[in-house]
Amino acid sequence: MPHEPKGTARKRCKASVQMTRIYVTHCSHKKDGHYRESGEAVSPDLLYTATPTKRFMERCKARRVCWAIFSDKYGVWFPDVRHKWYEKDPNKVNEHEFLELVRNFDEKLARYSEICFYHNPGRFHPLYARLLGRSVLKNRIKPMTHLSCIA
Repeated sequence: MPHEPKGTARKRCKASVQMTRIYVTHCSHKKDGHYRESGEAVSPDLLYTATPTKRFMERCKARRVCWAIFSDKYGVWFPDVRHKWYEKDPNKVNEHEFLELVRNFDEKLARYSEICFYHNPGRFHPLYARLLGRSVLKNRIKPMTHLSCIA
């Protein structure tokens, strides 16, 4: 899993020091094919094209809240980080990769006291439920199913 440049975490949100909430959602299979062809590294709001994911990102940006996408390949992906197009089926995540994703989740989100995880219950892959249950941060995770909860 790629590492972020030093000092990136401090730039994530325009929020004050007291702000300890972050909104997270899982990635989607639908991505902009242009970036597959170009090989260009982009932010998640440019890569993901699935309507629920786009709506989540747009709502977070409009509300000026901290947010991230949980990627099956990259783990927690903040909006100021750029990655290349990828294909990673959550059904193909092996045990070693899963443990690395859990470690990444716990490390990247440790500074937040509340982690609001947005998902559609009908499309919630068992990998994400397993991850949330395995995280050492599980007592801080608040599942949410409506975009209107993003304040």
